Amino acid sequence: MSIRSMKDLGVFLSRLKSFENPSWELEQYATPSHIAAEWIWSMALKGEVAGKIILDAACGPGILGIGLLMMGARKIYFLDKDEKVMQTCISNYNTIKEEYEVGEAEFITHDIGLFDEEVDLVVENPPFGTNNEHLDKKFLETAFTVAPIVYTMHKYSTRQFVEAICRDHEFTITDHWRFDFPIKAQFEHHKKPVVDIDVGLWRMEKKFS
Repeated sequence: MSIRSMKDLGVFLSRLKSFENPSWELEQYATPSHIAAEWIWSMALKGEVAGKIILDAACGPGILGIGLLMMGARKIYFLDKDEKVMQTCISNYNTIKEEYEVGEAEFITHDIGLFDEEVDLVVENPPFGTNNEHLDKKFLETAFTVAPIVYTMHKYSTRQFVEAICRDHEFTITDHWRFDFPIKAQFEHHKKPVVDIDVGLWRMEKKFS
């Protein structure tokens, strides 16, 4: 298979396995394939995918990391603390590896704060911090220590926090996207079949003096 367009990438990602039993506590919502495709395609156009070593933090079933591998990433660290969803991620990787030549993958099941490898970039769609306050902050703080470029997704309503923590760690926001993030009803408290969440995706780069 040859990924020739962002649409091709989105179709490919839509076929991957997703969360089987998502956790409300961990705020497990799958990144929609069309958003993941636009995200990855934008990175590829900047020359930030091919040959790179990347951390996919809070990887879930691995849609971002696997998309990056399909676009030529050299190695992806898949990190998630949920052992069950990591098995889904591994299954997705093994499936594509049987059919395509892709880069290396390492699967890590532990807390984000324990990750200490140096990587070229971090991509993360962490828990929004709705159920566990400031959990998204923990992901950002680790990302800032392990890579000079960070792509991170958060509720758009928290943009002031995102901008402030970026400055505090001497990173600069270079690009910003805004999406309607559809969340399907999957927990008892969900009253509507689908709810669109207003989210932002920020690209941050380390300042060098």
